[in-house]
Amino acid sequence: MLKKVFLAAAASLILAGATVTVSPAPAFACHSGCHKTAKAMYPKDRKARHAYVKACKAKYKAWKKAHKKHHLFGK
Repeated sequence: MLKKVFLAAAASLILAGATVTVSPAPAFACHSGCHKTAKAMYPKDRKARHAYVKACKAKYKAWKKAHKKHHLFGK
């Protein structure tokens, strides 16, 4: 019984670890990342691709502004 509990706990940890590593962070959503993702999502619809890239860039810029590091003597 105890062996099954430990195996189930180990399996859930492995599954949780795989789930966490699959989701991309906004920091990786640079300009080329937005374009490549849009091209993969909407290969034939240019207007939808443009709208997706525009929204993706806006989200990235907002994330970047919110996580800006404050330097003592810099900007």
